[in-house]
Amino acid sequence: MSMFHLIFFIWVLLSASFSLVIGSDVSWCPHHFFHRQTRKFEQKTDRFWEFKEETNTWVEVKLPYDLISCVDDNCTKLGSIEPSREYDHDDGARRKESSEEGNSGGFVLPMRKRVSLTKMSETSVWVIGESGSIYERFWNGVQWVIAPHDLPISAEHAVSVFIVNHTILALSEAGNLYQMQLSESSQPIWVVFIPTLDLGAEKEEKGSEVLIKSGVVSHDGERIYFCTKNGTLLELAEVEPPRWVNHGQPPGANVAAIADAGAARTEVVYTISSIGGLYEYDRSSKPWWKKHIWREGTVQDASLKPMKGSTLHGLSGDNSISLFLLTKGGNLVERRLHQRKWKWVVHGSPKDQYLTSITQVVQDDLNDKFLSLFFTTSSGSVFEYRISKKAGTAQENEIKETWESHMHPPHAKAARGIAGQQFQLGRILFPLDDGRLAELHLSGVGGENAGPTHQINVRRKAAMKYEWSILDAPETEGWNGEYCTEERGPTNCIMGTKDEPNDSGTARSVTRRRKGSQQQDYLLPNVAANEATQSSDEYSFFDNWIEANFRLRVMQGGRSFFFITDGGFTFEYLYTENGWIWLRHEHATAIKGAVGNYNGSLYVVDAYGSLLIRERSSSELAWINCTALRKGRQVIGGPPWDGMPGRATKVTAEDSLFFVSKNGRLLQFTVALRKFKWKDCKKPPSTKVACIVDQELFRENIVFVVGTNGRLYQYNKVTELWHEHYQSQHLVLSRLPGTAMRSSSMSLTGSLFMVSEDGGLVEYHWSSLDGWNWVEHGAPNKGVMLVGSPGPSFEGKILFLIGSDGNVYQRYMDQTTWKWKNCGFPYVENQLEDENLSDANKNCDPKVASIRPIPFSEDSAVFELRDGRLFAVGGIETNGGHSLGMVSHNRHSDKLMHGELLDCRGIIRQNISISMPKNIEEHFRTIRKYKEASTVPYEWTKHFGGIETNGGHSLGMVSHNRHSDKLMHGELLDCRGIIRQNISISMPKNIEEHFRTIRKYKEASTVPYEWTKHCT
Repeated sequence: MSMFHLIFFIWVLLSASFSLVIGSDVSWCPHHFFHRQTRKFEQKTDRFWEFKEETNTWVEVKLPYDLISCVDDNCTKLGSIEPSREYDHDDGARRKESSEEGNSGGFVLPMRKRVSLTKMSETSVWVIGESGSIYERFWNGVQWVIAPHDLPISAEHAVSVFIVNHTILALSEAGNLYQMQLSESSQPIWVVFIPTLDLGAEKEEKGSEVLIKSGVVSHDGERIYFCTKNGTLLELAEVEPPRWVNHGQPPGANVAAIADAGAARTEVVYTISSIGGLYEYDRSSKPWWKKHIWREGTVQDASLKPMKGSTLHGLSGDNSISLFLLTKGGNLVERRLHQRKWKWVVHGSPKDQYLTSITQVVQDDLNDKFLSLFFTTSSGSVFEYRISKKAGTAQENEIKETWESHMHPPHAKAARGIAGQQFQLGRILFPLDDGRLAELHLSGVGGENAGPTHQINVRRKAAMKYEWSILDAPETEGWNGEYCTEERGPTNCIMGTKDEPNDSGTARSVTRRRKGSQQQDYLLPNVAANEATQSSDEYSFFDNWIEANFRLRVMQGGRSFFFITDGGFTFEYLYTENGWIWLRHEHATAIKGAVGNYNGSLYVVDAYGSLLIRERSSSELAWINCTALRKGRQVIGGPPWDGMPGRATKVTAEDSLFFVSKNGRLLQFTVALRKFKWKDCKKPPSTKVACIVDQELFRENIVFVVGTNGRLYQYNKVTELWHEHYQSQHLVLSRLPGTAMRSSSMSLTGSLFMVSEDGGLVEYHWSSLDGWNWVEHGAPNKGVMLVGSPGPSFEGKILFLIGSDGNVYQRYMDQTTWKWKNCGFPYVENQLEDENLSDANKNCDPKVASIRPIPFSEDSAVFELRDGRLFAVGGIETNGGHSLGMVSHNRHSDKLMHGELLDCRGIIRQNISISMPKNIEEHFRTIRKYKEASTVPYEWTKHFGGIETNGGHSLGMVSHNRHSDKLMHGELLDCRGIIRQNISISMPKNIEEHFRTIRKYKEASTVPYEWTKHCT
């Protein structure tokens, strides 16, 4: 053979191999390799693989995936593969779903891939939420309680729970199994449960790892059959000790789902391939694998959906077997075995509906005329399909409606593609699309507060109607279900007791929330909102909205906070080993506000609306422009608070910050593990987002916002759904951030505080007994309105607010009663005698500005005055707290006061009536003379004195003029700062003497100072 023929033969083999790798449906043709301008790439899958040369293996990639071309270490992005909508392989299925979308106005629910229900007994149902958390809904003899069973933090999200032979196994999203065991302290823990298979020496050397996709417990409850991610059938025959059996896969096909495991025929497993074929595996027959085929031309929609089916016996005779399955077109089909003959029966679907899951119920004694199957649809409804017993008889005519619609709970939808779970006759649990559960039960049989019922009158069942009850989910899903406790009482995790008195002597009653409370509180936003209402909903804010709400930001409690000036400069007030200092963070553009803080990084917004990060990179400080990242947006606001004082911040792999875009949409910016990523969370259908009230402080995974229409909404980070909260028409909220208050991290009881449009305080309170309730606190005094955002809050019972009169007010809880307290504002009791000093302070306004204050530590807060000064209030007590004028200098330790320059930005005086020392008066005169003698421009200085720099003294960090640049030259010394030359010269002796005098003056004082000033 010539060299040319050899090369051509190898090329043909490689081309044919490539054709097989791409897909079995693609035949080899040379012209397929040539580029055509008229051909368009159509993405039909979300699964792509990348070849790793290091390991010589194919690795599945996660979308979105950038396509990079590298030549000589010069890499260029050519494009990217984005996640697509779920494509069905069958054209008929796509046409069916498209038709269903059109009939429902295009409303099709997303797939919830992690949600599942597993029944352990009539008193115990295990639930996996969309967040991947595991919890158990358990009847403790008094009420239903929720017990957490989350996988270890290092594990992936859970997707399934299996209970076999009194052993509980959990499957993670990554394909790993975990077994629940008891630790030495008798506490349940999860332990990795690794499948051990005899794969042969060759595969074992390659380090083969078995990853599981899904599983089904056998009908007798003795075994579990698993579908692996590489498409094989795996059996766990015994748990103790583990015995695994690998059954392989059908010839020319794979195992995508297990339709039935021993319910139709003992020891026979029915599986469905990824292309929709039905196979049966019977170890006792030859061959082991058999395929169930459709007769040609029978139906167009013959491709099955890979999912578990439902088995019924005796429909066509005593020995008949019926396996009900769903097609990819959303139709119900039956594979029937009768008199040793198989046949397909098509049952179709309700008109204009697309079926997505089957729920089998126990048929014994339910009805003597027909059997029932329950289905969920892609639009979130539940249908019951009634099948006449012994079909073909006259009893068929007695069933008026084959398909019965049970709709869905009010303001909620059943989750798409997730089967329900019957845990008792006449009671079926369904996961809801919003993360909660709903019980479909016969009237008078079940409900939210009803425990397992005993045998009921079967004769009455046929006349009874089904009704819905909504059940709460835990905080991991963004809801309000509280976990059980180990204490004696009605919420005990094992055995509940009624009316157990607690330590305070009061009795804890059983949780009996008012019926239908959740349906009333949570409303689905009106998608078909009146366009006229939306058009009149102007999206505009006053000019300094960002500055007023995001000027101050805590970086580290008690040690560091940031301050944004009117001119756009960023300063940090930081405690070091040598004391408190001001640091200036330079940036090319003016900064408008600090809108977030995460893991030591500050998130700010510049004058153009760009989101910037200020963080430390190795030994240097750096800026990162987040808006310049992929899908970046311009923002106008963020979360008001980064945490609650005294409450530890929980760090997860899904940590994000939420912001408000310039066009009124909610934006999610992932910050965990520095995997920065933007996501558009959109907005409520009938309005735009005005501001964020709270992000995940009051309720985990929930972002509360106020719409531009003055109404309260929430966004669930787990389900990605919007809800509107019930609100009376006369209550209109202002476009200001709020604050959250929870008395304990162990309890979900708490409140959101906001300000109404008319300047009154509004509380939105949650308790497990009464649910959500609105409380209007009004204003502190007649003629006084609340200005600015409410907060901060302390100890779950103290809230600071700023009045229109410049006073600070407290709204605090005295036992069980809310009370007002006027804390006033800082003021100087005695006027300075020196005329020059009076001139220096004539522009000082000690009243409190409407700038949103910040909590600096567990019992202190920082406010800004109208003249631009900052001051701190500390020693906050639960009985209403100290007045602002009584905060001692040592509230934050003496280090705060050391070397502070004495001017009207930070006057330090004893809390007694005395004249100021002559040397302080001399200081002001010296500064004026020093200014007048200068012939070079001056800059504003916000400073602390006594800082040594190369043997000399410095007045501090250079800042900007708060009002306008024209005041930068020759400005008299007043509350806006001290002016000095912007050149390097030695300081006059009298200024050095001033600092020494100040220190002696402080050290000689034995009386507490009145309040603490932070020079800015």
